Amino acid sequence: MDFRPGRRRLALATAAIVAAIALTTAACTSTHSSHIGNGGTAGPTGKPQKGGTVSVGWVAASPNFIFPVVPATNSDGYNTNLQSPLWPDLTYNGDGAQAGPNPKENLYSSIAYSNGDKTITLTLKPWKWSDGQPITARDLVFVYNLLKAAVPNWFLYLPGLFPDDVASVTGSGQTAVINLTRAFNPSFYTEDVLSIIPLLPQHAWDKESDSGAVGNYDQTSAGAKQVLAYLQKEGANMATFTTNPLWKVVDGPWQLAQFNGSTGVYGYVPNPAYSGPDKPILSTVTNLQFTSSTASLDALRSGQTVDVAALPLNDIGQLPQLKAEGYSVASYPIPGEAGIYPDFWNAQTGPLARQLYIRQALEDLINRPQIVAKVFNGYADPGNGPVPVAGFSQWLSPLEKSGGPYPYSPASATKLLTAHGWKVTPNGTTTCASPGTAASECGAGITAGEKLSFQLLYSSGSATTDAEMAAIQSSEAQAGVTVSLKPEPFDTLASTVGICTQAKHPAASCGWQFVAFGYTPYNGPYPTGSGIFNSGGNGNQGGYTDPAEDSLVNATEYGSSTATFFQYEDYTARQLPQLWLPLRNEVEVYRSNLGGFLPVNSFSGGLNPQVWYYTK
Repeated sequence: MDFRPGRRRLALATAAIVAAIALTTAACTSTHSSHIGNGGTAGPTGKPQKGGTVSVGWVAASPNFIFPVVPATNSDGYNTNLQSPLWPDLTYNGDGAQAGPNPKENLYSSIAYSNGDKTITLTLKPWKWSDGQPITARDLVFVYNLLKAAVPNWFLYLPGLFPDDVASVTGSGQTAVINLTRAFNPSFYTEDVLSIIPLLPQHAWDKESDSGAVGNYDQTSAGAKQVLAYLQKEGANMATFTTNPLWKVVDGPWQLAQFNGSTGVYGYVPNPAYSGPDKPILSTVTNLQFTSSTASLDALRSGQTVDVAALPLNDIGQLPQLKAEGYSVASYPIPGEAGIYPDFWNAQTGPLARQLYIRQALEDLINRPQIVAKVFNGYADPGNGPVPVAGFSQWLSPLEKSGGPYPYSPASATKLLTAHGWKVTPNGTTTCASPGTAASECGAGITAGEKLSFQLLYSSGSATTDAEMAAIQSSEAQAGVTVSLKPEPFDTLASTVGICTQAKHPAASCGWQFVAFGYTPYNGPYPTGSGIFNSGGNGNQGGYTDPAEDSLVNATEYGSSTATFFQYEDYTARQLPQLWLPLRNEVEVYRSNLGGFLPVNSFSGGLNPQVWYYTK
């Protein structure tokens, strides 16, 4: 597996269908069923067997923080993989063949918008925490108070959304009321915003120290800050993830039983007090870490240590051997977008990145059809713009359907650069021959003789990604653009590549020029660019800022007009806040006798082990 759902989880709402495609012929449906997946067959023939261990293989995907309110300085998106099975969010996206909220898995039994869509009334399900205490509206008030204390230092914080847009959160018993400061598109708010808000156990966590008593400290601003500081300090202590009493109070289907901070291996056992509909059948789920996709593939081929793992697309030829080892295969599109982030404020390359014509030329030089065909073996979205083709047909504009605004064209790139004062030297070094700010000159901040050159950081460990970046390096050279590749482990990228703006550009985290993380996941079926393309977004790494973009993103949040959405989509596609790249499909291999794996829920990345089981 290498799904990374937590890097930026705010972004979607409304209805669309995402297909989970089984590449192997599935046997008849078993007697065990769930509604977590999104269509397709239900699994192998056979009676579910109680117990058993599933080992999930990951490549360089070690979490390092367990408390769900993660500070903004900790950008390891894999922490969501660790936290979600313990403390699920209010809204759970993915319900059978539908991509919207899952009534059985949501933490509320009803949700109603009133007062012109400015008041949300939630009826929480009468579930219990693992220590037997009831889940109540007080737990949501507790979360709200902690998030108010956390902003802006909250990893998922987006200015203008939760908690900024909330006037109050109140409630009694199972009824919670959220009063907003303005009206929002209810679909967006339910499926985007409430899908990143967990419930947290106020009765166990509202304390300021290990020895302190639980109280109502969160109800004052100073007290909430003290509680937050304590919980975040404990949440970073990897040595106590499995022993700290705080983290034993959960409302999800699993409890953390194993965590090794050195190796990144961690595992779960069932939460015996889980109130939800899908109580785990397996006895253990273990997450194994590998340093590279080659090491993961070797483990799969051995047929002994790994039960579920992603298959790199350059290794599709290994399928016959893996099937012989007892694996089946499933492929599904990832709901998200892939791109290369420019740092728009880097002292050396920022002036280059801020020129739209340069971004257009760089995009013209990316041979996306070749990458899809040769690197991803056809298993990828074409990357025509901010909305993927697969799974989002309702929100796909005619422009993106037709291939996007920038089809591969070295001739167009050369023409653009030449028209703006560059001396283009194919397969050499292109330099600025006409500095200045006139339309026929290179642009502000670009000096005479300056090279069109930049360094591209990307996450190491995947042969497929290596091949993709090498293809980009080669195709950019056709117009004399020099791309210096620098692969780094994902954890290194996460710790050294910060969110960089004109006002905030520290050398320690903003020394990079261009970076490719892999992809940015969407958390639901409404692919608005909130958090990625608007100013101040928690996924806007390079500090792209454009008042027109901000206005269009806001319009998709406040309303649900298709015409408005298409306007946002086409403007973003043309403005290139990122360089668009193909987004690979996920190809998973799993034990052929592992039931419940199909259908795959794209919005959880298939991470639903509570519905997995072995058959006999």
